Amino acid sequence: MDAILAVFRSRAQAYDCAEKLNRRGVAARTVSTPTEANAGCGLSVRFAAADFPRARGILSAAGYSAFAGFFRIAVRGGHAFVVRA
Repeated sequence: MDAILAVFRSRAQAYDCAEKLNRRGVAARTVSTPTEANAGCGLSVRFAAADFPRARGILSAAGYSAFAGFFRIAVRGGHAFVVRA
């Protein structure tokens, strides 16, 4: 299953984002940012790709100053690939 990462440059904002998404019905959790993303503070918010449109709207309305972007994690043939979403 594909997943989306919302990468932040601030740990506090990553935690706040995960909490905000969970309160609004998007199952999200904080995870370590993969090194392939080459961005962030080390923490990202992970959620299902099916929730991407809803989560994108919530994040854009929140106006996080340390938001670095969205990345997609795709698992193909047992290998995980990280690409900008």
